[in-house]
Amino acid sequence: MSNFAAPPQPVDGAVTRERPILIILHQAHSTPGRLGHMLVERGYRLDVRRPALGDKLPTTMADHAGVMMFGGPMSANDTDAFVKREIDFIDVPLKEEAPFFGICLGAQMLAKAIGGTVGPHPDGQVEIGYYDVTPTEAGAALMDWPKKVYQWHREGFRTPKGTELLVTGHHYEEQAFRVGPCAYGVQFHPELTLAMMYRWTTRASERMKLPGARQRKDHFRGRAIYDPPVKAWLERFLDTWTGAADKRVEALAPETAPALKLSA
Repeated sequence: MSNFAAPPQPVDGAVTRERPILIILHQAHSTPGRLGHMLVERGYRLDVRRPALGDKLPTTMADHAGVMMFGGPMSANDTDAFVKREIDFIDVPLKEEAPFFGICLGAQMLAKAIGGTVGPHPDGQVEIGYYDVTPTEAGAALMDWPKKVYQWHREGFRTPKGTELLVTGHHYEEQAFRVGPCAYGVQFHPELTLAMMYRWTTRASERMKLPGARQRKDHFRGRAIYDPPVKAWLERFLDTWTGAADKRVEALAPETAPALKLSA
């Protein structure tokens, strides 16, 4: 089911969940980065699909524990058919209250799906590198957040009234939000591995000439300082997110509940 390249196997004695996590990627060689590894370590299989390359999306979340939608170079405003299909698909996990996690483009698509907007900064500013973020009162009540996060975007989102804003930033005010009980979107990239940083800063080096972008050396210097808190946050976030996934699966199939509990 999963075509995630060489994922780690669950440790001996770890529980394997019945339903996989749907992973939506946007390029042929994209991966879910360390998020994929963390999910596999937690006992989840990964069902990786790339709608931009013709993969279909399910019409119900009955066969999946949750869905994660990752970033990409395209815009949520593009007119490509797959972009519309993905935005329309988000209504499926929202209606079924299945856990959803959108990263960068995935968060922007979530914002569009709930009636928000996506667009560039009015002054042309981008966020490429590490930038400060601040939790809102609601975000701080939910969990501790890192002070700096890794960004790679030229557009941001504005969510509609009533959305629960969790984290704010300077150039792009909205950085993380929640919709309903378990749908989240973040503008930053917690899934980033060191290999991904090398690849992005090499293949897309022209992006670092844009207004507000950090220089390549600052990306690597920043990672040594700021990545450990981001990784610690991601562990906490996944505990919350997968907890919601487990509860939903238990509700769908109560007879499987004992097998879906985390091992001690």
